[in-house]
Amino acid sequence: MKITPIDITHKNFSKKIMGFDSQEVSDFLQQISSQMEDLIHEKNHLKELLREKELSLLEYKERDKLLKDTISTAAQMSDKIRQESEREAKFIIAEAQQKAEIITRDAKDSLKKTYQDMLDLKKARIQFEANLKALVQAHLAILEQGEKYMPSVSFGQDTNKSNSVTL
Repeated sequence: MKITPIDITHKNFSKKIMGFDSQEVSDFLQQISSQMEDLIHEKNHLKELLREKELSLLEYKERDKLLKDTISTAAQMSDKIRQESEREAKFIIAEAQQKAEIITRDAKDSLKKTYQDMLDLKKARIQFEANLKALVQAHLAILEQGEKYMPSVSFGQDTNKSNSVTL
């Protein structure tokens, strides 16, 4: 059973001969009661402080958990963003390489076509020159043949040639 300060203050003792001085006992009990009341108030105050500190601690723990969760979420988001950036960079690089290969292939094809066109033009020029040369030679041959069969024309001199004509 708990003893309260009021119990101490109102406690009556039986009296005996040669017992304690009742006023001294009452004063002492009053002091004990007062100190006990102070201790109870202090205990209640400390309990209240403890409750406040526990609430603060709980609040700090919740904040700590929230911060840890936030940091964890930020780290996960950072990793996701980094991975997505790396994936996108690889995609862009692959696409650029593919475009570069297409451009290079097209340039090589264009160069081959230009070279082939140049060879074809060179062959055509050689063929044209050969045809022109043959045509010129054929015309020269015709002219030479024509001179053989043409009478020679002389002015005033008589040459006894069979196909000469004198004017």
